[in-house]
Amino acid sequence: MLADGIGTSDIVARLNRILDPLDAPRPRPERGDGDLNGAPSPTGRVLRPAAVLAPLIIRETGVSVVLTRRADHLSSHAGQISFPGGRQELSEALHETALRESEEEIGLPASRVRLIGRFDPYETVTGFEITPFVGLVEPGVDFRPDPSEVAEIFETPFDFLMNPANHVLEERMFAGQLRRYYAMPHDGRYIWGATAGLLKALADRFNTGV
Repeated sequence: MLADGIGTSDIVARLNRILDPLDAPRPRPERGDGDLNGAPSPTGRVLRPAAVLAPLIIRETGVSVVLTRRADHLSSHAGQISFPGGRQELSEALHETALRESEEEIGLPASRVRLIGRFDPYETVTGFEITPFVGLVEPGVDFRPDPSEVAEIFETPFDFLMNPANHVLEERMFAGQLRRYYAMPHDGRYIWGATAGLLKALADRFNTGV
């Protein structure tokens, strides 16, 4: 049960209502890394398509979101918190990208995921257009991180991530410029950047019902 009284079944029902269908026309990103830094999306750049999966574990005691910590040896975004996902291959639809990458990165078989929709595309400062999908996962999946990409797989309570009180606006120097971004610190882990931006987009929909 969530703090505001929304039960597990009500969460799923609301998500089914507010998420875009998988086959709906995909809009240009209206959110991105630049939103808080004077360059709101869309910027008009040619973007590389990518997709991520927000896997939700459904239990009687509540709902949690599966996230990963990227391997420390990676050349980009090392050690950062992220959803499983990656760039689209030419032969696949974006939801297939999200499912393929999830199986490769965390050992989540596509057969154990029930996709229920997608939400706002997100433009990253690195030139990707990320389309996020939400999938329901039954408890009992044996996640297996790919050590070449993932250092850790963990769960964070859905109600914590959807609560605007936990969306902290922070800033730091990056490449000689002051950058502002959202962060959602939880249980010793620092969720920030594009991942936090995507979660905020989902929370905005979830909390307003549109």
